[in-house]
Amino acid sequence: MKRVELLAATALSVLVTSPAFAQDATTTEAAPVVQEYQGANDIVVTATRRNETVQDVPVAITAVGGELLENAGVEDIRGLEQLAPSLQATTGQSAATGTSLSIRGIGTGGDNPGFEPAVGVFIDGVFRSRAGVALAELPELERVEVLRGPQGTLFGRNTSAGALSIFTAQPEYEFGGYIEGSYGNYDAWQVEGAVTGPVTEAIALRFDGGYRQRDGYIEDANTDRRINNIDRWNVRGQALLDTGTMTFRLIADYAETDEVCCGAVNVVAGRTVPAINAVAAAQGLVGIYTGPPSDRIQAISPNRDYSERVRDWGVSGEFNVDIGDVSLTSITAYRDWRALRDQDIDFSGIDRAYRDDYRVDLTDFTQEVRLQGSAFGGVLDWLVGGFYLNETLELRDTVRVGNDANAYVDTLFAGILGAPPSAGGIGIPAQFYGSYAVPSFPQVVAALRGLAPLPAGSIPLFGQVLYAGSPALQAAAPPGSPLFNYLNTPLAGFTAGQGNNNDDFRVKTDAIALFTHNIINVTDQLSLTLGARWNHESKKLDASINNNTATCGFFYSQDPRAVAYRQAIQAANPELFANFFLLSCNPALNTEFNGDYSHDREENEITGTVKLAYEFSPRVLAYASYDRGYKSGGYNLDQAAFDTVLLGGDGPQGSDLEFGAETVDSYEIGIKTSFSNSFTLNVAGFYAKYNDLQSLVFSGSNFVVQNIDSSTSKGIEAEAIIQPIQELVVRFGYTYLDAQYDSSNDFTGTPLAGLEGRQIQNQPQNVVNAALSWTPPITNRLNGLFHVDMRYQSAVEIAGRDPINPDRGLVRNEGYPLVSARIGLQTDDGKIRGEFYVENLTNEYYHITGFAVPEQTGTYAGYPGTPRFYGVRARFGF
Repeated sequence: MKRVELLAATALSVLVTSPAFAQDATTTEAAPVVQEYQGANDIVVTATRRNETVQDVPVAITAVGGELLENAGVEDIRGLEQLAPSLQATTGQSAATGTSLSIRGIGTGGDNPGFEPAVGVFIDGVFRSRAGVALAELPELERVEVLRGPQGTLFGRNTSAGALSIFTAQPEYEFGGYIEGSYGNYDAWQVEGAVTGPVTEAIALRFDGGYRQRDGYIEDANTDRRINNIDRWNVRGQALLDTGTMTFRLIADYAETDEVCCGAVNVVAGRTVPAINAVAAAQGLVGIYTGPPSDRIQAISPNRDYSERVRDWGVSGEFNVDIGDVSLTSITAYRDWRALRDQDIDFSGIDRAYRDDYRVDLTDFTQEVRLQGSAFGGVLDWLVGGFYLNETLELRDTVRVGNDANAYVDTLFAGILGAPPSAGGIGIPAQFYGSYAVPSFPQVVAALRGLAPLPAGSIPLFGQVLYAGSPALQAAAPPGSPLFNYLNTPLAGFTAGQGNNNDDFRVKTDAIALFTHNIINVTDQLSLTLGARWNHESKKLDASINNNTATCGFFYSQDPRAVAYRQAIQAANPELFANFFLLSCNPALNTEFNGDYSHDREENEITGTVKLAYEFSPRVLAYASYDRGYKSGGYNLDQAAFDTVLLGGDGPQGSDLEFGAETVDSYEIGIKTSFSNSFTLNVAGFYAKYNDLQSLVFSGSNFVVQNIDSSTSKGIEAEAIIQPIQELVVRFGYTYLDAQYDSSNDFTGTPLAGLEGRQIQNQPQNVVNAALSWTPPITNRLNGLFHVDMRYQSAVEIAGRDPINPDRGLVRNEGYPLVSARIGLQTDDGKIRGEFYVENLTNEYYHITGFAVPEQTGTYAGYPGTPRFYGVRARFGF
């Protein structure tokens, strides 16, 4: 029996937004059911002792069975977007803490661990609290469901944009297993396997494990290193107890990664590039690689890297029992996740700044309980439940300055100030920290008067130049005075290693929810769904900021000499003063913010759903729904979110780190049709109005969450499956997405300025998916295997705005397709198979995402997509 047949009785068993209450199926109810092939999309849902297919579920959902997942080579949740057009997965500065998932254009940026997901990920019913936490290698899968739109009246954790439900293979009561290996270009190889079988008539066990490695596909311009490699392993054990009236499934898993991620290539070279290249050239290095991004070459400081180590483990237990006509489900889980990484955060070959042992620790305890049954002769299908989350998030930030910090600032300002007045300079280079030879004051005066050139290789101090051109300073500081000597002495510069030492953040979260989901079967054709959820969230923040950046002293010193110097710079050029402050005492390491902070917040919110479904015939189902969704507020775990007094703020306070909750009112209409056993077509239209949408934006020095007053996501989705014979399945999907920041917003003075009324960045308007799987019989025991899938998405604007054409981003993707394919042979039972595979068949180059590089005005970088990967894979089952 093919795997697709074995999965037929279990797929979608957690879909709880249908009359079947699929999420609440017990393990016993989800047992495989032997049946003949019936037609396209005949994936059976078994729950509340009834069978329903996907076509009978009145909700927008993409359901993918294990066979298609295997054929498509899905190894982690990022691969799912190849099969689901409304899903998008991106990775930013970290695979562990920088992964983001979005559905229908709404998601959660991953570059701030304090930011909870709008798209929830549930693996075997257990909530994974961040997208990066769910990014580990997946074991053998039974199925995946992508639910679109707000979820909450049946899912344990409320999500405002959608949910991924992932189900892994369970223990079986017959001995069996498999071993699988692959090898490909970039020295990629992988081995994984599983063994399962009974211990007694009631107890079965399963053990899974795997190891995967691949060389990186980004080259370092300064060394022979490669970035964006893969090196990870995982083990997993399960025990299943099934007494006939009760089931209990215990899962324990452990995974580790030790990788180098994530590199970013130069896309737009700004005006700071000459300074970076000058500092690098003096050391025989490349500062910024300015070749085409498709070269996938990045210049990295030789003494810095992008190492990323992750440890993830957890234990969960799911208990199901029938108490008369009532089904009880309880899921208890504990998870512990840690990420430790280093990062060359200046994204260049000079040693300007770096992160050193940046660490995130996340522990979650969750408990979910559901009771489900029916009443009034099946007229009412009811469910009530509760959910509890206790989470501790700890983050240690370690932004520090490197060996070239002083030289970069001095070289940059020497170039800017050396420009003629018509270009914003003063006509003579100047420095602050004395990185280069400093001429005497008389030599500077002589050069300014054109009487003599400066000594070769020397750059004057800015204080000397300022003094020579300021009668007020000359009158206040006669030669030999303390102020005169101060202006003729380099300012105290950076010392390598200064910065965060350390910044520690801790957020404790307690979330409680009570929910109910009830379906009233008004007639055999008409049903009304009513659901409600009460959410209570409390968060407590504790932070300790410890910076020792010496260059900040100049800006906060009460020394009369420093005060006079600062006032002179501000009077001469306020913009210069602000830029000098940001380069010397960046908010990410500002000593003004040193201290301990505490803050707490509490929220109560009621959400719910109303859905009307009507079955016009056994082949046509229509529905309309309204959902109220919610996502709690939280805290930016980054000191750069504080206000600085020096630039007009009111000083650092715990409340500066806070951002508010988001809510959504979502409307959807849909129709599901099965015109024949071999063809299904499902169409949905949606309109979602978001208030206070939590958007992660890059402020120039850090990523912070900004609440957007009003945003709208609307569009149309269509999915079709054609299966004329059992051996041939063709899937098509299309999404038209209009996701915008509403024009009524006012983004003046924020990083989103000018984006009012525009499409949310990096969200395509049009996405097309297609997949074909064909397993033609070749002999009585041998079948062929041919699979191809494609995702095409239209052009997107990612970061920045072209000054000539504001409708175009400086970092953008034109429309492009990603095509993957496999060809091979397999036995008729699917246990033994061999294949050749290729991913990104046409070797398309695209940016996963992009950003404005910190402290490099006008410079933009992009995270490059993967190149063409190819290889061979073999699987042996027993």
